[in-house]
Amino acid sequence: MARKNLIEISSSSATRPEPVAPRDNRPIAGFVPQARNSAPVGGITRTLGNITEKVERANDLERQLAKGQIVVEIDPVLIDASFVEDRLEIDPVRLNELVEQIREHGQQVPILVRPHPQAKGRYQVAYGHRRLAATKTLGLGVRAVVRDLTDDQLVVSQGQENSARTDLSYIERALFALRLEQRGFTRDIIMAALGVDKAALSKMLIVTRQVPITLITAIGAAPEIGRRRWLELGERLETVESDVVLAQLSADNSGQLSSDERFHRALALASKRPAQTTAPAAKVQISGVPVQFKKTASSATFVFDNKAAPGFDQFVQERLESLFAEFQQNKGA
Repeated sequence: MARKNLIEISSSSATRPEPVAPRDNRPIAGFVPQARNSAPVGGITRTLGNITEKVERANDLERQLAKGQIVVEIDPVLIDASFVEDRLEIDPVRLNELVEQIREHGQQVPILVRPHPQAKGRYQVAYGHRRLAATKTLGLGVRAVVRDLTDDQLVVSQGQENSARTDLSYIERALFALRLEQRGFTRDIIMAALGVDKAALSKMLIVTRQVPITLITAIGAAPEIGRRRWLELGERLETVESDVVLAQLSADNSGQLSSDERFHRALALASKRPAQTTAPAAKVQISGVPVQFKKTASSATFVFDNKAAPGFDQFVQERLESLFAEFQQNKGA
């Protein structure tokens, strides 16, 4: 019995496992450490993992750039204007103010560009023309969001940004609508770009057809002039030659006037009725002679009735020289 107990005790002691310190598997910042492997394969695996991670980061960056989620800095020389102009001019005073703001505080709001559809390595602005001009003046790179845009998406972004910033005057918005229509954009796209309904868009296009583009350009953006006054100018031009208004506007040093003042000058010129410089001709029928005599302050006209006296006009014409000589002789007597 004693031997049996001894064997049992020995067997029990030999099979009991040694206590093992528990591994700390708590993750740090979502990272669960893997068991270390001293074999060379572990180093290769880590290297491949780092390469894969960098590739994924690069792909993610490209995806974010394509979606326009990343702001990058671009040389302004590589950026072209939008294919549709949306303003008549950049106000030099406001541009200088923007230049000073960017000089002092930096460019706070990025512009929106797309990869140029025809020129590889270049870009095209959707909105931010003044910011682009300001950074170019300062010799700085421009902060921009790069996004793949169709033509429709570009003009809608361009128009909506300008509408939100109240950057464009009424006539500039009307010209933008006309240019989009001339390029074949649908009314739905134009209305979306300008944020207007069909009635408002129709009135914009009416103005651009009543007032010639040459006259609009001579007047300028006229930021304080709204739809009603432009429609009024268009109606006045229906009875007045626009070329006459344009000529007079250009002749009276209108360049020294502000754009709003040039509009009021053009409206005043279009509102004038043309003055009658000559009195109507007085018609006199010479008794017994088939000739009608018309006289004004500066001229006189004989109108021969060829039905009543065929050839009489030729007869008088052949004797004009002798008649004039007789007149001169009697005048000198």
